[in-house]
Amino acid sequence: DCIRHQLRQTGTHVGCEHGVCGACTVIVNGAAVRSCLMLAVQADGATVTTVEGLSDESKLSPLQAAFRKHHALQCGFCTPGMLTTAHALLTEEPDADKARIREVLSGNLCRCTGYIPIVEAVYEARSAYRK
Repeated sequence: DCIRHQLRQTGTHVGCEHGVCGACTVIVNGAAVRSCLMLAVQADGATVTTVEGLSDESKLSPLQAAFRKHHALQCGFCTPGMLTTAHALLTEEPDADKARIREVLSGNLCRCTGYIPIVEAVYEARSAYRK
């Protein structure tokens, strides 16, 4: 509620409100976290990144561009959670293989794409995260 209503960061979606679907995933101090399971006061002093923070307004991030290229979104409801989860993964593990990508994304539900294009997009975006 705080992210969407007080901070007006509407890219983060409210899904199940039980930490199951992953639609509300944000990055807290580098880790993917279900925002519906976290009180705003728990983020006091933390660095919180929503999907809006993955790129600037003028262009897509490499991860977002890969999602577009691979048609890794259809209705778009799960996309912010998928992007933040994938960003957290690739920041820590830029050489993650497809099995690891599938494992990490398995906590994010998508009813439209069947996951294959999402995994392909994340796999392609890895090079942008390598130092």
